[in-house]
Amino acid sequence: MSSHRPGPAGLLLNGLLLFAPASVALELRHADPLWIFVTSCLAIIPLAGWIGKATEHLAEELGEGIGGLLNATFGNAAELIIALLALRAGLFDVVKASITGSLIGNILLVLGLSMVAGGLKHPVQRFNRTTASIGSSLLMLSAIGLVVPAIFHGSAGSAGAAVEKDLSLEIAVVLMFAYVLSLVFTLRTHRHLYVGEGARENAEVLGVAGWGRGKSVAVLLAASISVAVMAEFLVGSVEAASEVLGMTEVFVGVILVAIVGNAAEHSTAVMMALKNKMDLSLNIAIGSSLQIALFVAPVLVFASHGFGHPMDLVFTPFEVISVVLAVFAVNLIVADGESNWMEGAQLLAVYFILGIAFYFLPG
Repeated sequence: MSSHRPGPAGLLLNGLLLFAPASVALELRHADPLWIFVTSCLAIIPLAGWIGKATEHLAEELGEGIGGLLNATFGNAAELIIALLALRAGLFDVVKASITGSLIGNILLVLGLSMVAGGLKHPVQRFNRTTASIGSSLLMLSAIGLVVPAIFHGSAGSAGAAVEKDLSLEIAVVLMFAYVLSLVFTLRTHRHLYVGEGARENAEVLGVAGWGRGKSVAVLLAASISVAVMAEFLVGSVEAASEVLGMTEVFVGVILVAIVGNAAEHSTAVMMALKNKMDLSLNIAIGSSLQIALFVAPVLVFASHGFGHPMDLVFTPFEVISVVLAVFAVNLIVADGESNWMEGAQLLAVYFILGIAFYFLPG
């Protein structure tokens, strides 16, 4: 059984855990909300990474079927916890913005960084065109599911306001059904397309080699509870922090909260690209976006009905356009089954253009 020592990136992420007790101390002292917001954000980054590591090991231990389902369920646990707490607090704009931000962040920022990092080391990186095409098609379905409520809102006007929440609920059911079908496709009928080589080496890179099942479960539970506590602090301070920083809640949700929830996945995808494992890197980026659109978004709609304050899926026109442009850009990049650093730079350029626009977008 081999041991795994974290590299510089891993040590840096683990060092951020110090911000968890700092955030608790600041909250107990009723300190400036800005500092509570900053420390809780920084603490969530490594905690999300530990959730990911524990999930990866359990997935490896439990086999392809149950493991894949577990991975799919906990793949975006940090984002889901943050969004659920924001939903409970009635911060619908932040919740919707975090969905948008996670979508465009994964397929533009994560994939872009991976392609740049991997491309600088390996001039041309190839990946499975079939799985990339399937992922791109599902991304398009996701975009349609999030675009249609906004189109309906614009077309029906005030006459359609009474049914928008019911429309969103029914679309959420369809998206969830599509997600279940995608799991059947990847885990059962066409799993041969998604079986990669070097599973042991991947475990070493992810830092889960040699973990026992008990340790994985304990880490998963502890990290999830800690994320919930930090997310409670983050949600409680986001409005005041937005005012102090001069940022809209939409920008905070689209950029800051999305980056915090996905930071651990960013590093894993980049590490895989550096090892010339672009199939896995691509699956992390696109797969995470699909989980957000087809699983997390519907769960949030269902949960909002449970909370007694139904949320619709009517996103702002700019959020809708951003998602469509991001999906279109990724479809162009992955169509040929290979990538280079320049293509990654193009995805990053699109992300920064959208980010700048969100910053200046009036609240």
